[in-house]
Amino acid sequence: MKFTRWLALAAAAAVVVPAAQAQSADSGNWIVRARALNLDPVNKDSTGLGLGIDSKVFPEVDISYFFSPNLAVELVLTYPQKHDVFSGNAKIGSLKHLPPTLSLQYHFPLGGWRPYVGAGLNYTRFSKVSFDPAVVTALQPSIEKDSFGAAFGVGADVPMGGGWLFNVDVKKVQIRTDVFSFGAKAGTLKVDPVLFSLGIGKRF
Repeated sequence: MKFTRWLALAAAAAVVVPAAQAQSADSGNWIVRARALNLDPVNKDSTGLGLGIDSKVFPEVDISYFFSPNLAVELVLTYPQKHDVFSGNAKIGSLKHLPPTLSLQYHFPLGGWRPYVGAGLNYTRFSKVSFDPAVVTALQPSIEKDSFGAAFGVGADVPMGGGWLFNVDVKKVQIRTDVFSFGAKAGTLKVDPVLFSLGIGKRF
């Protein structure tokens, strides 16, 4: 399973950061991180057309606020991302999506590294959806522009001193949209990606 594979990679990435650099005294209510995120879609389609979008790596910024040493809320932000839309192996169009995710997390301080688990809500807004002229003529396609879904994640922060930290994070997110042809619902595209990210953060 993709999520299991990314989870194993996350664990491996966490342990390669030298624990000797960690300083457990690093503290603060806020963490701001910059991460590189790989979106790996599942692409399950019920229209019969084999619809899907491509994988992509893009930057994101996330902000965490700690209500207590263990409980935090995290908001993941980025700018609208462009993806190619495929039917089978053929590109038939493109779209942009903006996918902020809000999660409640529980952190486990374990000395040299700080793992966490979280669950929350993803909202995705699809925009600039376009299809090739031949596809438009044949099917008059359109999609639902808004998607709400659950988000589940695990990760770890590894303190490096002075409030700086290394972060690895894996999330499974529900992103789905109804697909229409000539105004009638033809099926549902479940993007449902695994999001694997690595980055650097600052706690203050």
